[in-house]
Amino acid sequence: MTADPAYLLFHVEVRAVTRLTPSFVRITFTGPELDRFADNGDDQRINLVLPGPDGGPLVPPTPSAGVEDTDDAADGWYAHWLALPDDQRNPLRTYTVRQVRTERREVDVDFVLHGDGGPASRWAGSVAVGDRAQLVGPNLRHPGPTRATGWNPPPGAPTLLIVGDETAVPAVASILEGLPAGARGRVLIEVPEPDDVLPLTAPDGVQIEWVTRSGIGHGVLLSKAVRDIAGVMLAGGLPDSPARTDEALDDIPDELWDVPEPDDQPASAPVYAWLAGEAGCIAGLRRHLVKDLGLDRRSVAFMGYWREGVARVND
Repeated sequence: MTADPAYLLFHVEVRAVTRLTPSFVRITFTGPELDRFADNGDDQRINLVLPGPDGGPLVPPTPSAGVEDTDDAADGWYAHWLALPDDQRNPLRTYTVRQVRTERREVDVDFVLHGDGGPASRWAGSVAVGDRAQLVGPNLRHPGPTRATGWNPPPGAPTLLIVGDETAVPAVASILEGLPAGARGRVLIEVPEPDDVLPLTAPDGVQIEWVTRSGIGHGVLLSKAVRDIAGVMLAGGLPDSPARTDEALDDIPDELWDVPEPDDQPASAPVYAWLAGEAGCIAGLRRHLVKDLGLDRRSVAFMGYWREGVARVND
């Protein structure tokens, strides 16, 4: 383990709880070591470690121990967490950083409130100032990269297509705030009800459209809106695209996550698409862009944050 690993386990407490809309709440965390929390912007992923069944924190062999890779770690906090018996393991969930204020040692994370079906939902719905938790986040002092994002457009990206449901709203908001002034594109966001529409900041060339379910099935209206707009953005399809070969059309797996790195993306493409939310809906839209409209699959970042009928990674 290096002296300054890529990620650290930060011990935090709740400084503020702000209800944004009926479905969204912002929790502001503070902690003595958050001046080491790197502000990477965009859809930076972190882990929230909730109090364990005994109400206590995760206590690895070395407090604040970090690891190079939270998915494949062989030591540090993650190995300790894995080794705990199921009935003693702290709930661990993935979220997107909404804002970092390093000088104030504060980190904002926006949560979607959707009942008490999971430990994170219950916690976010009843949390109070002073409550304690832990964040696994990027280490400002690490000499190498610490980004864990799905937003990786190529340099000089073409027109942007950004799509997400309510679980992707914090990521979309952060991505939009980081866009260059000359960016152009369309953003489509689905939320449960009209009062969940949030004010977002974006360049003038980026149009934002909100779709509210209001009782209609998840993803139904979002899918229709995206298909209508994508049909205009990619009018006539792209018959010469490599993605239109029979082999490519048959080779679109149903995985939950596929984020091409900039070096792997085509030299030129009319659209860079970022899709995040319920896996079934987002997978269908990805297949439509690639199979029906001919967009090179290497120009589509696809993230199934959750799947209908299965516990969410941030529940």
